Amino acid sequence: MKVTLAVNGSQVGAEIPDRTLLVHFLRDVAGLTATNVGCDTSSCGACTVLLDGKSVKSCTVLAAQAEGSQVTTVEGLSNGAGEPMHPMQRAFHAEHGLQCGFCTPGMVMAAVSLLAENPDPTEEEVRTALEGNICRCTGYHNIVRAVLAAAQEQATAAEKGAA
Repeated sequence: MKVTLAVNGSQVGAEIPDRTLLVHFLRDVAGLTATNVGCDTSSCGACTVLLDGKSVKSCTVLAAQAEGSQVTTVEGLSNGAGEPMHPMQRAFHAEHGLQCGFCTPGMVMAAVSLLAENPDPTEEEVRTALEGNICRCTGYHNIVRAVLAAAQEQATAAEKGAA
């Protein structure tokens, strides 16, 4: 079947088998390999992307189901306005919210979705929101700090923009 998706602002189309998962479309067709296949059971969250602005585990969505939707991967977060990284990516870097990096793209995408829904989360709300993403390296403390730091950076930027 022919599927065309809007991925990171660009149209990506291909003839694919009906049962192709979104994660495989992103990796194998679009060449966006930061979206990781971690567990093949939807338990780890390494494949988390934004589908029409909401975080989804791309191993649970058929590529055909995403037809007509906007898909954003970690590669597509930067706004390109002279900033090489999204505020969440910068915060993960600054707060040492990654170690091996395998879970990081999915963790970042889940955190971006969280801040879109709740721009001023508490530590507990961050921990709850990231429960569906497994990290085997960091113990989550630095990840939580990174999300809170990104929330603060976005709030400061919004205040400056309103002034």
